[in-house]
Amino acid sequence: MSLKLVQIVALSTVPVNDVEALLDAAFGADRFGRTAYMLRAGTRAHDGLSFAALDEAGGLIGTLQSWPVRLNRDGGGRDRLTLVGPVAVQPNLQRGGVGKLLMQALLDAADAGGSDAMVMIGDPEYYERFFGFTSEATGGWNLPGPFEQRRLLARIRRPGGLGAVGMIGPDV
Repeated sequence: MSLKLVQIVALSTVPVNDVEALLDAAFGADRFGRTAYMLRAGTRAHDGLSFAALDEAGGLIGTLQSWPVRLNRDGGGRDRLTLVGPVAVQPNLQRGGVGKLLMQALLDAADAGGSDAMVMIGDPEYYERFFGFTSEATGGWNLPGPFEQRRLLARIRRPGGLGAVGMIGPDV
C-alpha cells in the first residue's frame, strides 16, 4: 500500500465498533488489563489529538488515541498532560509507515497548541529516535499498575516542565 493514498482523519469520524475491532486485531481482546487502560479510566479521548488512518477505499487501517491524564505531584499539586496511545495498525500493515503517519499528525496537532506535555508507555529507542519522547523527566513518576520505568516516556514542551515525582492517573 502506498502511504500517499492513506488519509488521516479525526478519530471521532470513525464508528466506535470499527476502532474496537482494530484494537482487538492489533493487541488482542485481553488488552483491557494493561496499565494504560487504568490511566484513562473514566475519560474520553481527546478529539483534536486522536486520529484514524483510512486506506484508499475508506477502510480503517490504523488509529491513535490520546487521553487526558494528570501527574498528581507528591506533596500536592497536579500537572495535566496527554496520554498517547494506543497506536494501532492492522496487523498485515504493521511496519509499513501507517503508525508514523498517525504519530506525525499527533505531533503536528500538539505543536499547534493541542498539548505541550505528553506521556506514553512505549519502546524508548523507537519513540525517542523518531518523535522525541524520552524517559528523562519520568524517573520519579509512577503508574497505577505494572510497567517498565524505562518505557515510561514523555515529550514536554511546557515552560518550566512538570513535577519530578508523582503518580499519573486519569484526569476526570
